[in-house]
Amino acid sequence: MFFQHVYDKSLAQGSYVIGCQKTGEAIVIDAQRDIDVYIDIAKQNNLRITYIAETHIHADFLCGSRELAAVTNATMYLSDEGGEDWQYQFPHKGLKEGDIIRVGNLTLEVMHTPGHTPESISFLLTDHPATDKPVIVLTGDFVFVGDIGRPDLLEKAAGLAGTKEDGAKQMFQSLKKFAALPEYVQVWSGHGAGSACGKALGAVASSTVGYEKIRNWALQYSENEKGFIDYLLADQPEPPKYFAMMKHLNKVDRPLLIDVPKHPELTKEQFISAYENGMKVIDTRNKVEFAKGFIPNTLNIQGNNSFATWCGWLLNYQEQFILVAEDSQMEDLTRKLMRIGLDNIFGYISDVNATGIELHTSDVISLEEFKTQIGKDNVQIVDVRGASEYEAGHVEGAENVFVGTLQDNLGKISKDKQVVIHCQAGDRSAIAYSILAKNGFKNVKNFSGGMKEWIAENGKTIGCNETSCTKA
Repeated sequence: MFFQHVYDKSLAQGSYVIGCQKTGEAIVIDAQRDIDVYIDIAKQNNLRITYIAETHIHADFLCGSRELAAVTNATMYLSDEGGEDWQYQFPHKGLKEGDIIRVGNLTLEVMHTPGHTPESISFLLTDHPATDKPVIVLTGDFVFVGDIGRPDLLEKAAGLAGTKEDGAKQMFQSLKKFAALPEYVQVWSGHGAGSACGKALGAVASSTVGYEKIRNWALQYSENEKGFIDYLLADQPEPPKYFAMMKHLNKVDRPLLIDVPKHPELTKEQFISAYENGMKVIDTRNKVEFAKGFIPNTLNIQGNNSFATWCGWLLNYQEQFILVAEDSQMEDLTRKLMRIGLDNIFGYISDVNATGIELHTSDVISLEEFKTQIGKDNVQIVDVRGASEYEAGHVEGAENVFVGTLQDNLGKISKDKQVVIHCQAGDRSAIAYSILAKNGFKNVKNFSGGMKEWIAENGKTIGCNETSCTKA
Protein backbone atom coordinates (compact mmCIF):
# COMPACT_ATOMS: atom_id res chain seq x y z
CA MET A 1 0.00 0.00 0.00
CA PHE A 2 1.12 3.53 -0.81
CA PHE A 3 0.03 6.22 1.66
CA GLN A 4 0.99 9.90 1.65
CA HIS A 5 -0.35 12.69 3.83
CA VAL A 6 -0.32 16.07 2.04
CA TYR A 7 -0.46 18.91 4.55
CA ASP A 8 -1.13 22.58 3.83
CA LYS A 9 0.27 24.55 6.77
CA SER A 10 -1.49 27.75 5.70
CA LEU A 11 -4.94 26.25 6.38
CA ALA A 12 -3.83 23.38 8.63
CA GLN A 13 -5.55 21.10 6.12
CA GLY A 14 -4.72 17.49 5.35
CA SER A 15 -5.41 15.49 2.21
CA TYR A 16 -4.38 11.99 1.23
CA VAL A 17 -3.00 9.99 -1.68
CA ILE A 18 -3.57 6.26 -1.17
CA GLY A 19 -2.60 3.69 -3.78
CA CYS A 20 -2.28 0.02 -4.59
CA GLN A 21 1.26 -0.45 -5.87
CA LYS A 22 0.40 -3.76 -7.53
CA THR A 23 -2.32 -2.38 -9.81
CA GLY A 24 -1.08 1.23 -9.95
CA GLU A 25 -4.47 2.67 -8.94
CA ALA A 26 -4.77 5.54 -6.46
CA ILE A 27 -7.40 7.62 -4.70
CA VAL A 28 -7.08 11.22 -3.51
CA ILE A 29 -9.19 12.28 -0.53
CA ASP A 30 -10.07 15.94 0.27
CA ALA A 31 -7.81 17.45 -2.39
CA GLN A 32 -6.62 21.04 -2.14
CA ARG A 33 -7.34 23.18 -5.20
CA ASP A 34 -3.79 23.49 -6.55
CA ILE A 35 -3.79 19.90 -7.77
CA ASP A 36 -0.30 19.67 -9.27
CA VAL A 37 0.94 18.25 -5.95
CA TYR A 38 -1.18 15.11 -6.47
CA ILE A 39 -0.25 14.76 -10.14
CA ASP A 40 3.43 14.90 -9.15
CA ILE A 41 3.05 12.37 -6.32
CA ALA A 42 1.27 9.92 -8.60
CA LYS A 43 3.87 10.31 -11.36
CA GLN A 44 6.80 9.88 -8.98
CA ASN A 45 5.30 6.67 -7.58
CA ASN A 46 4.05 5.07 -10.82
CA LEU A 47 0.42 5.52 -9.83
CA ARG A 48 -2.68 6.58 -11.73
CA ILE A 49 -5.27 8.70 -9.93
CA THR A 50 -8.40 6.68 -10.67
CA TYR A 51 -10.64 7.76 -7.79
CA ILE A 52 -11.34 10.98 -5.91
CA ALA A 53 -13.35 11.34 -2.70
CA GLU A 54 -14.34 13.88 -0.07
CA THR A 55 -15.33 13.42 3.56
CA HIS A 56 -17.94 16.23 3.50
CA ILE A 57 -18.87 19.58 1.99
CA HIS A 58 -15.98 21.65 3.28
CA ALA A 59 -16.31 25.13 4.79
CA ASP A 60 -12.68 26.11 5.31
CA PHE A 61 -11.14 25.55 1.87
CA LEU A 62 -12.18 25.20 -1.76
CA CYS A 63 -11.82 21.51 -2.48
CA GLY A 64 -9.95 20.59 -5.68
CA SER A 65 -11.84 17.38 -6.42
CA ARG A 66 -13.44 18.74 -9.58
CA GLU A 67 -10.19 20.22 -10.89
CA LEU A 68 -8.47 16.89 -10.28
CA ALA A 69 -11.29 14.94 -11.94
CA ALA A 70 -11.15 17.22 -14.98
CA VAL A 71 -7.43 16.52 -15.44
CA THR A 72 -7.36 12.78 -14.60
CA ASN A 73 -10.88 11.62 -15.60
CA ALA A 74 -10.97 9.85 -12.23
CA THR A 75 -14.31 8.76 -10.74
CA MET A 76 -15.51 11.17 -8.06
CA TYR A 77 -17.14 9.63 -4.95
CA LEU A 78 -19.08 11.99 -2.65
CA SER A 79 -21.49 11.57 0.23
CA ASP A 80 -25.18 11.10 -0.49
CA GLU A 81 -25.97 11.02 3.22
CA GLY A 82 -27.51 13.79 5.32
CA GLY A 83 -30.82 14.30 3.52
CA GLU A 84 -31.98 16.42 0.60
CA ASP A 85 -30.50 19.70 1.83
CA TRP A 86 -26.99 18.24 2.03
CA GLN A 87 -26.50 16.87 -1.47
CA TYR A 88 -23.75 17.93 -3.85
CA GLN A 89 -25.31 19.67 -6.85
CA PHE A 90 -23.06 18.32 -9.61
CA PRO A 91 -22.50 14.84 -11.10
CA HIS A 92 -20.77 12.27 -8.89
CA LYS A 93 -21.10 8.73 -7.61
CA GLY A 94 -22.96 8.78 -4.31
CA LEU A 95 -21.81 7.09 -1.12
CA LYS A 96 -23.88 5.71 1.73
CA GLU A 97 -23.11 3.93 4.99
CA GLY A 98 -21.43 0.60 4.30
CA ASP A 99 -20.51 1.29 0.66
CA ILE A 100 -17.10 0.09 -0.50
CA ILE A 101 -14.59 1.83 -2.77
CA ARG A 102 -12.07 -0.65 -4.23
CA VAL A 103 -8.67 0.74 -5.12
CA GLY A 104 -6.76 -2.25 -6.48
CA ASN A 105 -6.23 -4.54 -3.49
CA LEU A 106 -7.35 -1.88 -1.01
CA THR A 107 -10.88 -1.17 0.17
CA LEU A 108 -12.34 1.92 1.78
CA GLU A 109 -15.59 1.30 3.66
CA VAL A 110 -17.89 4.28 4.17
CA MET A 111 -18.94 5.19 7.71
CA HIS A 112 -21.64 7.87 7.99
CA THR A 113 -20.35 10.06 10.84
CA PRO A 114 -22.61 13.13 11.08
CA GLY A 115 -22.11 15.87 13.64
CA HIS A 116 -19.72 18.36 12.13
CA THR A 117 -22.09 18.31 9.14
CA PRO A 118 -25.08 16.06 8.39
CA GLU A 119 -23.49 14.45 5.31
CA SER A 120 -20.05 13.83 6.88
CA ILE A 121 -18.49 10.43 6.17
CA SER A 122 -15.29 8.67 7.21
CA PHE A 123 -13.37 5.97 5.34
CA LEU A 124 -12.21 2.74 6.97
CA LEU A 125 -9.20 1.50 5.01
CA THR A 126 -8.15 -2.15 4.70
CA ASP A 127 -4.94 -3.30 3.01
CA HIS A 128 -6.06 -6.80 1.96
CA PRO A 129 -2.68 -8.28 0.93
CA ALA A 130 -1.56 -7.66 4.51
CA THR A 131 -4.76 -8.30 6.50
CA ASP A 132 -8.53 -8.41 6.26
CA LYS A 133 -8.81 -6.12 9.26
CA PRO A 134 -9.01 -2.32 8.95
CA VAL A 135 -5.78 -0.44 9.55
CA ILE A 136 -6.67 3.25 9.08
CA VAL A 137 -9.73 5.46 9.49
CA LEU A 138 -9.75 8.73 7.57
CA THR A 139 -12.04 10.94 9.61
CA GLY A 140 -12.12 14.27 7.77
CA ASP A 141 -13.53 16.82 10.21
CA PHE A 142 -15.16 14.20 12.46
CA VAL A 143 -12.37 13.20 14.88
CA PHE A 144 -9.11 15.12 15.11
CA VAL A 145 -6.05 14.35 17.21
CA GLY A 146 -7.25 15.47 20.66
CA ASP A 147 -10.48 17.10 19.47
CA ILE A 148 -13.56 16.70 17.28
CA GLY A 149 -15.22 18.74 14.56
CA ARG A 150 -17.38 21.63 15.67
CA PRO A 151 -21.11 21.44 14.86
CA ASP A 152 -21.72 25.19 15.10
CA LEU A 153 -20.12 26.22 11.80
CA LEU A 154 -23.32 25.77 9.81
CA GLU A 155 -25.07 28.20 12.12
CA LYS A 156 -22.28 30.71 12.71
CA ALA A 157 -20.71 30.75 9.25
CA ALA A 158 -23.50 29.68 6.91
CA GLY A 159 -26.42 31.23 8.81
CA LEU A 160 -28.37 27.98 9.25
CA ALA A 161 -30.12 28.68 12.54
CA GLY A 162 -30.81 25.88 14.98
CA THR A 163 -28.34 23.38 13.51
CA LYS A 164 -25.64 23.35 16.18
CA GLU A 165 -27.62 21.48 18.86
CA ASP A 166 -28.77 18.85 16.36
CA GLY A 167 -25.20 18.52 15.11
CA ALA A 168 -23.88 18.08 18.65
CA LYS A 169 -26.39 15.29 19.31
CA GLN A 170 -25.41 13.58 16.06
CA MET A 171 -21.75 13.91 16.98
CA PHE A 172 -22.37 12.21 20.33
CA GLN A 173 -23.85 9.19 18.54
CA SER A 174 -21.17 9.13 15.83
CA LEU A 175 -18.48 8.95 18.49
CA LYS A 176 -19.94 5.68 19.73
CA LYS A 177 -19.31 4.23 16.26
CA PHE A 178 -15.74 5.54 16.36
CA ALA A 179 -15.09 4.16 19.85
CA ALA A 180 -16.22 0.70 18.71
CA LEU A 181 -13.39 0.46 16.16
CA PRO A 182 -10.33 -1.65 17.04
CA GLU A 183 -7.95 0.38 19.19
CA TYR A 184 -4.98 -0.26 16.89
CA VAL A 185 -6.65 1.50 13.92
CA GLN A 186 -4.69 4.60 12.90
CA VAL A 187 -6.57 7.92 12.82
CA TRP A 188 -5.79 10.39 10.04
CA SER A 189 -7.96 13.50 9.99
CA GLY A 190 -8.59 16.52 7.80
CA HIS A 191 -6.96 19.16 10.02
CA GLY A 192 -4.25 19.88 12.55
CA ALA A 193 -3.46 22.57 15.10
CA GLY A 194 -4.39 26.04 13.90
CA SER A 195 -7.58 25.09 12.10
CA ALA A 196 -10.80 26.91 13.00
CA CYS A 197 -12.73 23.65 12.54
CA GLY A 198 -12.13 22.77 16.20
CA LYS A 199 -10.87 24.48 19.35
CA ALA A 200 -8.05 22.27 20.67
CA LEU A 201 -6.57 20.28 17.79
CA GLY A 202 -3.32 18.43 18.43
CA ALA A 203 -0.09 19.31 16.65
CA VAL A 204 0.85 15.75 15.66
CA ALA A 205 -0.43 14.44 12.35
CA SER A 206 -2.03 11.16 13.38
CA SER A 207 -3.13 9.01 16.29
CA THR A 208 -4.93 5.75 16.98
CA VAL A 209 -8.43 4.96 18.11
CA GLY A 210 -7.05 3.65 21.40
CA TYR A 211 -5.01 6.75 22.05
CA GLU A 212 -7.96 9.02 21.30
CA LYS A 213 -10.13 7.03 23.72
CA ILE A 214 -7.61 7.92 26.41
CA ARG A 215 -6.63 11.45 25.35
CA ASN A 216 -9.48 13.04 23.41
CA TRP A 217 -11.78 15.05 25.68
CA ALA A 218 -14.86 14.14 23.62
CA LEU A 219 -14.49 10.44 24.32
CA GLN A 220 -14.57 10.99 28.08
CA TYR A 221 -18.28 11.93 27.94
CA SER A 222 -19.64 8.57 26.73
CA GLU A 223 -22.33 8.50 29.44
CA ASN A 224 -23.00 12.24 29.70
CA GLU A 225 -24.64 13.63 26.57
CA LYS A 226 -25.61 16.98 28.10
CA GLY A 227 -22.13 17.60 29.48
CA PHE A 228 -20.68 16.67 26.12
CA ILE A 229 -22.93 19.07 24.21
CA ASP A 230 -22.34 21.92 26.65
CA TYR A 231 -18.56 21.57 26.43
CA LEU A 232 -18.55 21.08 22.66
CA LEU A 233 -20.52 24.25 21.96
CA ALA A 234 -18.69 26.45 24.47
CA ASP A 235 -15.79 28.77 23.56
CA GLN A 236 -15.50 27.82 19.90
CA PRO A 237 -13.36 30.34 17.97
CA GLU A 238 -14.98 32.77 15.55
CA PRO A 239 -15.35 31.09 12.14
CA PRO A 240 -13.76 33.14 9.36
CA LYS A 241 -16.23 35.08 7.22
CA TYR A 242 -15.20 33.25 4.04
CA PHE A 243 -16.46 29.89 5.38
CA ALA A 244 -19.99 30.62 4.13
CA MET A 245 -18.68 31.10 0.58
CA MET A 246 -16.65 27.87 0.76
CA LYS A 247 -19.71 25.95 1.89
CA HIS A 248 -21.60 27.26 -1.13
CA LEU A 249 -18.86 26.81 -3.73
CA ASN A 250 -18.05 23.27 -2.59
CA LYS A 251 -21.69 22.26 -3.02
CA VAL A 252 -22.63 23.81 -6.37
CA ASP A 253 -21.18 23.70 -9.87
CA ARG A 254 -18.52 26.38 -10.37
CA PRO A 255 -15.74 27.45 -12.76
CA LEU A 256 -12.60 25.34 -12.50
CA LEU A 257 -9.01 26.55 -12.15
CA ILE A 258 -6.74 23.81 -13.44
CA ASP A 259 -3.38 25.60 -13.24
CA VAL A 260 -1.80 28.01 -10.79
CA PRO A 261 -2.25 31.41 -12.51
CA LYS A 262 0.58 33.89 -13.01
CA HIS A 263 -0.18 37.55 -12.31
CA PRO A 264 1.49 40.60 -13.84
CA GLU A 265 3.78 43.02 -12.07
CA LEU A 266 2.04 46.36 -12.53
CA THR A 267 3.71 49.43 -13.93
CA LYS A 268 3.64 52.58 -11.86
CA GLU A 269 0.91 53.97 -14.14
CA GLN A 270 -1.22 50.81 -13.94
CA PHE A 271 -0.98 50.77 -10.17
CA ILE A 272 -1.77 54.47 -9.72
CA SER A 273 -4.80 54.20 -11.99
CA ALA A 274 -6.25 51.19 -10.13
CA TYR A 275 -5.36 52.64 -6.71
CA GLU A 276 -6.97 56.00 -7.44
CA ASN A 277 -10.09 54.19 -8.66
CA GLY A 278 -10.42 52.58 -5.24
CA MET A 279 -9.06 49.09 -5.86
CA LYS A 280 -8.13 47.39 -2.58
CA VAL A 281 -4.41 46.91 -1.93
CA ILE A 282 -3.09 44.16 0.35
CA ASP A 283 0.44 44.77 1.60
CA THR A 284 1.93 41.35 2.40
CA ARG A 285 5.19 42.64 3.89
CA ASN A 286 6.31 41.92 7.42
CA LYS A 287 4.49 44.07 9.99
CA VAL A 288 7.74 45.83 10.95
CA GLU A 289 8.47 46.85 7.37
CA PHE A 290 4.87 47.94 6.86
CA ALA A 291 4.99 50.12 9.98
CA LYS A 292 8.09 51.92 8.68
CA GLY A 293 6.27 53.09 5.57
CA PHE A 294 3.06 52.09 3.81
CA ILE A 295 0.86 53.38 1.02
CA PRO A 296 -2.22 55.06 2.57
CA ASN A 297 -5.43 53.01 2.62
CA THR A 298 -3.64 49.67 2.20
CA LEU A 299 -4.25 46.66 4.44
CA ASN A 300 -1.34 44.84 6.06
CA ILE A 301 -1.90 41.08 5.85
CA GLN A 302 1.48 39.42 6.19
CA GLY A 303 2.29 36.67 3.69
CA ASN A 304 2.74 34.00 6.36
CA ASN A 305 0.75 30.85 7.13
CA SER A 306 -2.26 32.92 8.21
CA PHE A 307 -2.35 34.97 5.01
CA ALA A 308 -5.28 33.21 3.32
CA THR A 309 -7.37 33.12 6.47
CA TRP A 310 -7.14 36.87 7.06
CA CYS A 311 -7.71 37.62 3.39
CA GLY A 312 -10.83 35.47 3.69
CA TRP A 313 -11.97 37.64 6.58
CA LEU A 314 -11.35 40.97 4.86
CA LEU A 315 -11.88 40.51 1.11
CA ASN A 316 -15.07 39.74 -0.76
CA TYR A 317 -15.31 37.40 -3.70
CA GLN A 318 -16.52 39.97 -6.21
CA GLU A 319 -13.74 42.59 -5.93
CA GLN A 320 -10.36 42.70 -7.59
CA PHE A 321 -7.34 43.53 -5.47
CA ILE A 322 -3.62 44.23 -5.74
CA LEU A 323 -0.83 42.62 -3.71
CA VAL A 324 2.35 44.27 -2.46
CA ALA A 325 4.82 41.38 -2.59
CA GLU A 326 8.20 40.28 -3.89
CA ASP A 327 8.37 38.42 -7.21
CA SER A 328 9.56 35.32 -5.38
CA GLN A 329 6.47 35.31 -3.13
CA MET A 330 3.80 35.49 -5.78
CA GLU A 331 3.42 31.80 -6.58
CA ASP A 332 3.13 30.90 -2.89
CA LEU A 333 0.64 33.69 -2.19
CA THR A 334 -1.39 32.82 -5.28
CA ARG A 335 -1.63 29.18 -4.17
CA LYS A 336 -2.73 30.23 -0.71
CA LEU A 337 -5.45 32.46 -2.11
CA MET A 338 -6.72 30.00 -4.73
CA ARG A 339 -7.15 27.40 -1.98
CA ILE A 340 -10.00 29.55 -0.67
CA GLY A 341 -11.21 30.72 -4.07
CA LEU A 342 -9.83 34.26 -3.98
CA ASP A 343 -8.87 34.40 -7.64
CA ASN A 344 -9.37 38.11 -8.42
CA ILE A 345 -5.75 39.24 -8.18
CA PHE A 346 -5.39 42.21 -10.56
CA GLY A 347 -1.61 42.21 -10.26
CA TYR A 348 1.17 43.11 -7.85
CA ILE A 349 3.88 45.64 -7.06
CA SER A 350 7.10 44.88 -5.24
CA ASP A 351 8.32 48.35 -4.22
CA VAL A 352 6.05 50.80 -2.41
CA ASN A 353 8.61 53.58 -2.85
CA ALA A 354 8.50 53.28 -6.64
CA THR A 355 4.87 54.43 -6.74
CA GLY A 356 5.81 57.99 -5.84
CA ILE A 357 3.01 58.09 -3.26
CA GLU A 358 3.90 59.67 0.09
CA LEU A 359 4.10 56.84 2.61
CA HIS A 360 2.55 56.82 6.07
CA THR A 361 4.02 55.21 9.19
CA SER A 362 2.43 53.28 12.04
CA ASP A 363 2.57 54.53 15.61
CA VAL A 364 3.98 51.45 17.34
CA ILE A 365 4.54 51.78 21.07
CA SER A 366 6.54 49.92 23.70
CA LEU A 367 5.27 48.13 26.78
CA GLU A 368 6.36 51.03 28.97
CA GLU A 369 4.35 53.52 26.92
CA PHE A 370 1.40 51.13 26.84
CA LYS A 371 1.38 51.06 30.64
CA THR A 372 1.08 54.84 30.73
CA GLN A 373 -2.10 54.71 28.64
CA ILE A 374 -4.02 52.32 30.89
CA GLY A 375 -6.75 53.82 33.04
CA LYS A 376 -6.84 57.23 31.38
CA ASP A 377 -10.30 58.66 30.71
CA ASN A 378 -9.28 59.92 27.28
CA VAL A 379 -7.81 56.57 26.16
CA GLN A 380 -9.64 53.53 24.76
CA ILE A 381 -7.72 50.24 25.03
CA VAL A 382 -8.92 47.76 22.38
CA ASP A 383 -8.00 44.07 22.49
CA VAL A 384 -8.48 42.68 18.94
CA ARG A 385 -8.06 38.99 19.83
CA GLY A 386 -10.91 36.50 19.70
CA ALA A 387 -13.61 36.50 22.35
CA SER A 388 -12.47 33.25 24.00
CA GLU A 389 -8.89 34.57 24.26
CA TYR A 390 -10.13 37.81 25.77
CA GLU A 391 -12.33 36.02 28.30
CA ALA A 392 -9.45 33.78 29.33
CA GLY A 393 -7.46 36.84 30.36
CA HIS A 394 -7.05 40.48 29.35
CA VAL A 395 -5.63 43.80 30.44
CA GLU A 396 -7.92 45.53 32.90
CA GLY A 397 -10.14 48.09 31.19
CA ALA A 398 -9.55 46.77 27.67
CA GLU A 399 -12.54 46.40 25.36
CA ASN A 400 -12.77 43.45 22.98
CA VAL A 401 -13.37 44.05 19.27
CA PHE A 402 -12.16 41.06 17.24
CA VAL A 403 -10.02 42.05 14.26
CA GLY A 404 -11.96 39.80 11.89
CA THR A 405 -15.15 41.76 12.53
CA LEU A 406 -13.53 45.15 13.15
CA GLN A 407 -14.59 46.51 9.76
CA ASP A 408 -18.22 45.86 10.74
CA ASN A 409 -17.79 47.32 14.23
CA LEU A 410 -16.02 50.61 13.61
CA GLY A 411 -18.73 52.35 15.62
CA LYS A 412 -17.27 50.75 18.73
CA ILE A 413 -13.97 52.59 18.22
CA SER A 414 -13.79 56.17 19.47
CA LYS A 415 -12.65 58.95 17.15
CA ASP A 416 -12.52 61.36 20.11
CA LYS A 417 -10.14 59.40 22.35
CA GLN A 418 -6.62 58.10 21.96
CA VAL A 419 -7.09 54.49 20.79
CA VAL A 420 -4.50 51.86 21.75
CA ILE A 421 -4.82 48.45 20.14
CA HIS A 422 -3.11 45.15 20.84
CA CYS A 423 -3.49 41.41 20.25
CA GLN A 424 -1.39 38.44 21.39
CA ALA A 425 1.91 39.11 19.63
CA GLY A 426 1.39 41.88 17.10
CA ASP A 427 0.25 40.25 13.85
CA ARG A 428 -3.47 40.84 14.30
CA SER A 429 -3.00 44.32 15.75
CA ALA A 430 -1.00 45.22 12.62
CA ILE A 431 -4.01 44.20 10.52
CA ALA A 432 -6.31 46.15 12.86
CA TYR A 433 -4.11 49.25 12.68
CA SER A 434 -4.27 49.22 8.88
CA ILE A 435 -8.07 48.78 8.95
CA LEU A 436 -8.47 51.74 11.28
CA ALA A 437 -6.05 53.91 9.28
CA LYS A 438 -7.91 53.06 6.07
CA ASN A 439 -11.16 54.16 7.71
CA GLY A 440 -9.93 57.55 8.83
CA PHE A 441 -8.93 56.90 12.44
CA LYS A 442 -6.04 59.23 13.23
CA ASN A 443 -5.34 58.77 16.95
CA VAL A 444 -4.32 55.11 17.02
CA LYS A 445 -1.31 53.50 18.70
CA ASN A 446 -0.34 49.86 18.31
CA PHE A 447 1.16 48.01 21.29
CA SER A 448 2.74 45.39 19.06
CA GLY A 449 4.18 43.34 21.94
CA GLY A 450 0.64 42.39 22.92
CA MET A 451 -0.42 40.00 25.64
CA LYS A 452 2.68 37.89 25.13
CA GLU A 453 4.94 40.73 26.25
CA TRP A 454 2.47 41.97 28.86
CA ILE A 455 2.25 38.60 30.63
CA ALA A 456 6.00 38.01 30.38
CA GLU A 457 6.56 41.34 32.13
CA ASN A 458 4.04 41.23 34.97
CA GLY A 459 1.85 38.14 34.58
CA LYS A 460 -1.33 40.02 35.46
CA THR A 461 -4.54 39.82 33.49
CA ILE A 462 -8.21 39.82 34.28
CA GLY A 463 -9.85 36.41 33.87
CA CYS A 464 -13.56 36.22 33.08
CA ASN A 465 -16.38 33.75 33.33
CA GLU A 466 -20.05 34.16 32.38
CA THR A 467 -20.90 36.35 35.35
CA SER A 468 -17.80 38.06 36.65
CA CYS A 469 -14.13 38.91 36.19
CA THR A 470 -11.40 38.25 38.72
CA LYS A 471 -7.70 39.05 38.82
CA ALA A 472 -5.53 36.16 37.69
